[in-house]
Amino acid sequence: MQFIKRTFLVTGASSGIGRACARCLLEQGHEVIGLSRNVQQFTVEHPRFSAVELDLSELIDLPGHIKHLLKHYPAIDGIIFSAGQGQFGSLEEFSFTQIQALINLNFVSPSFLAKGFLPALKRKPLADLVFIGSEAALAGNRKGSIYCASKFALRGFTQALRDECAKSNVRVSLINPGMVRTAFFNTLNFEPGDHQSQHLKATDVAEAVLYVINTRSGIIIDEINLNPANKVIRFKK
Repeated sequence: MQFIKRTFLVTGASSGIGRACARCLLEQGHEVIGLSRNVQQFTVEHPRFSAVELDLSELIDLPGHIKHLLKHYPAIDGIIFSAGQGQFGSLEEFSFTQIQALINLNFVSPSFLAKGFLPALKRKPLADLVFIGSEAALAGNRKGSIYCASKFALRGFTQALRDECAKSNVRVSLINPGMVRTAFFNTLNFEPGDHQSQHLKATDVAEAVLYVINTRSGIIIDEINLNPANKVIRFKK
């Protein structure tokens, strides 16, 4: 393991996995730029934390925002892609707009960010792109056609990008968690079970991220799959 103070951009930093990643990175001494749609949801006062308000779903403005981030935070040498949304239902229940929005946020926006930052990251002595995927990237399930598609796309993207970056100092990793007890489920009609063996915590995923970035130079953790010991889905009344 190597513990070098670095600068990380964390998307979706206002809640859930993104917030846990931001906190863990700060605790380890890193600089963190936290990206979220509403920075008021995570107002931590820390000398090494900067909050940036940005809606990643607005793709038309994203290239300009990326240029702004590169100019104002040139030290960034790692990105944790935590932003995402869950929406489930049969394909016929989705509107065309909902399909596009889910794919844009879960797949297209991280690909835009990666493309925009990649030239600068390749000039760093060490850089990490860590994507938070999902168990939905491993097998398609009923009511999950669009969500699974977005996560399958992200998984294929990371596999190809890892190969593209193999001769550089940029490491590309993917973490696929099972059900994590976060606000992700607030708008859904189901959630994981209450027992600690029936769900993951956001800190479990954050610790996997730390493992990936602290691995010594020359080593790449391709993919990590995390799951609770007992998979229990509880439907809300």
